[in-house]
Amino acid sequence: MGNKLFRTIRWTFMYAFLQSLGLMVGFVIIGHLIAYILIQHTSYHGTLDWIVNHIGSTPVIAVFGCLLFLAFFFWTSRNMILYLKEIRQGLQQMAEGKLDHVIPVKAADELGEIASSINILGEQFKQLLQEERNAEKTKNDLITGVSHDLRTPLTSILGFLELIENDRYQDEVELRYFVNIAFEKSQHLKRLIDDLFEYTKLNNGMPLAMEELDIVGFTMQLAEEFVPSLEKAEMSCRIQGAEDALWIMADGDLLVRAYDNLIANAIQYGHAGKSIDIRMEKAQDEAIIQIVNYGEQIPAKDIPYIFDRFYRVDQARSAETGGTGLGLAITKSIIEAHNGLITVTSTAKETVFETRFPLAHSKT
Repeated sequence: MGNKLFRTIRWTFMYAFLQSLGLMVGFVIIGHLIAYILIQHTSYHGTLDWIVNHIGSTPVIAVFGCLLFLAFFFWTSRNMILYLKEIRQGLQQMAEGKLDHVIPVKAADELGEIASSINILGEQFKQLLQEERNAEKTKNDLITGVSHDLRTPLTSILGFLELIENDRYQDEVELRYFVNIAFEKSQHLKRLIDDLFEYTKLNNGMPLAMEELDIVGFTMQLAEEFVPSLEKAEMSCRIQGAEDALWIMADGDLLVRAYDNLIANAIQYGHAGKSIDIRMEKAQDEAIIQIVNYGEQIPAKDIPYIFDRFYRVDQARSAETGGTGLGLAITKSIIEAHNGLITVTSTAKETVFETRFPLAHSKT
């Protein structure tokens, strides 16, 4: 507080004023002594005597002192004026769009604070501008992805309907075949639209019905619901880890969708391993759930993009299984909406999708 009191622009001006005043007094005294010597010992005494007798020594000293004071004040305050010009030039640079320009903070007073604030403002504005550009790119990428993914099934549907419209089928069996393909493509189109609608809602801040949820019991119940799918794929599910309840704050309906995606993916892409594991544990103040499959390894180059919308590791296999490319993006949005974290690691041995949630305080 004390240092801040004395590090103000008032004290800077006061220092310049007192310094100028001291220099002025010193030079006036020296000038007075020089004038006295000149009067006593040189031929200038007549001129000086006339000035003293007709104008007076006091007015001369006053005028001389004022001129000296102004000259010294301009000189002692020059650094501050130059700094103000530097700040003004920095603002002009930023106004011209050069947001990387940084104004050096040379003082601890208000001028230094202004320079620091301008630098912070410039950095924040640069970040906002970058975020706006990223948002625009995201929007364009979304439109491109949606257009591509909508066009593909629509083209197939229209193609087969055109064949039917023009009676270009041999018999009723082929007609039913065309109708069945058009129906399957229509279902895929509906799934894509539903996923896109849900993804948009989640990323626009959809309100959550949060309540305390036992994630252990929740996951075990969800695993039981996948028994028919596991039997069909000739796979088994092993549950490992925590037996005691782990309570988190969650919207159960949304969390079902997230783990539906993770377990369905584990069955779909890990069927070669003949089993999936669900591991649950408590680590400090977090509940950790891992969905593990033993199928093909996800290439390392695909890991950073695995949760991006419309990103598919295997385009051909995704097309065969009817994936929309939004499942994992929706899952990530749901987990993060619960203040959770989702990560993936993949080796030749296993692929692990790990989710972490903060434990509910009233249950810890």
